[in-house]
Amino acid sequence: MNIETEAIVLKQTKIAGGRRMVVLFSKHYGKISSGTSISERGKSRAALALRPFVYGKYQIKKINDYYYINGGEAISSHYAIGEDVDKYLCASYGMEVTGKLLPEDAPDPKLFLLFSEFLDTMEKRSKKYETILIAYLMKVLDHMGNSPCINSCVICGSKDKPAGFDVEEGGILCEPCFRLAQNNQRLIYNAEFDIVNVINFLIRRPLSEFDNLALDDGALRWLQKVFKSYIDCHLGISSLKSEEYMKGVE
Repeated sequence: MNIETEAIVLKQTKIAGGRRMVVLFSKHYGKISSGTSISERGKSRAALALRPFVYGKYQIKKINDYYYINGGEAISSHYAIGEDVDKYLCASYGMEVTGKLLPEDAPDPKLFLLFSEFLDTMEKRSKKYETILIAYLMKVLDHMGNSPCINSCVICGSKDKPAGFDVEEGGILCEPCFRLAQNNQRLIYNAEFDIVNVINFLIRRPLSEFDNLALDDGALRWLQKVFKSYIDCHLGISSLKSEEYMKGVE
């Protein structure tokens, strides 16, 4: 069966005989791993369309459960992402988390559009790329049904002003529960700013509105540190190659 689909390249790996395996996040078929013999060194439109971060249109042959890319053309190369190391690392982290979350052959049109918007916004960004990454991760967690509990204390249900955040329990803590939790050697963090309003703001606003928005450095460091632990704990995603972007926040 021959299929054509828009997709974003998540990863490519060299294999024997000059061939490659390319992992695509496709608009209509979800994540698919495809073989191809299109030369990486070539300057054809198809070769350029097989690089990570590229949003393109691909011609794919499917035989049983095997996919083979016969051709492709880039719609958006997101070339500027690779021109800045910090931007590249942030975009790579978002891409790796997305790839880890996706099962094979399971379409997720909403996440596809969100991921595409993330790459478009990241490409245009000129500084503080972590703000876009954190906003994207918040939206992904919300989409997957794994958002932290921020409307009330995750232990007792109190709606008092949060004093801390419990990673393992998955939400905010009131002052009494925060004091008790600190004695249990869990992943507990002080609430250093208005985390409820900040998290709600990041989840509810479209990424396209974040072009010129940058979080305060203190809030950004807190969110990076806490949500790295949160994603590790609740989604089982850790030891990513791009985790170097977290360097210096702990």
